[in-house]
Amino acid sequence: MNQLLIRGLALVAIALCFGIPALTYRVGTFSNAGPGLFPLLVSCIVGLIGVVMIVRARFERVESLPFKLRNIFIVLAGLVGFAIIAKHFNVVGAIVYLVFVSTLAGSDYSAVRNIKICAVLIAIAFALHAFLGLNLTLL
Repeated sequence: MNQLLIRGLALVAIALCFGIPALTYRVGTFSNAGPGLFPLLVSCIVGLIGVVMIVRARFERVESLPFKLRNIFIVLAGLVGFAIIAKHFNVVGAIVYLVFVSTLAGSDYSAVRNIKICAVLIAIAFALHAFLGLNLTLL
């Protein structure tokens, strides 16, 4: 199976799954945005990236897609753990857990890189809390 083709198809499918329901909400205009504008725009961008990947898959060398069930379970454990920790404790701990567990699925594990990723994601969480007023239990 062509890895780039599968990734492109997955992105297009995700874009359609979020973009089509976004059309049921009021979209509005850029100056007076409705609740459907942001998900529709993000879906369009993700869908466009997916289409570009599908086109590129036609012209690039085929790279096989390895299927590792172990990695799928590791990432799922990271996501489930993130949800549980964020709900019952705090988002900062959930972010740290998610990053350190999910990167176990990769081929090269780097604690320094994980710490940098955590720092950026935690900064984004604080910014979302401060500037958008999202109700996040950060600490």
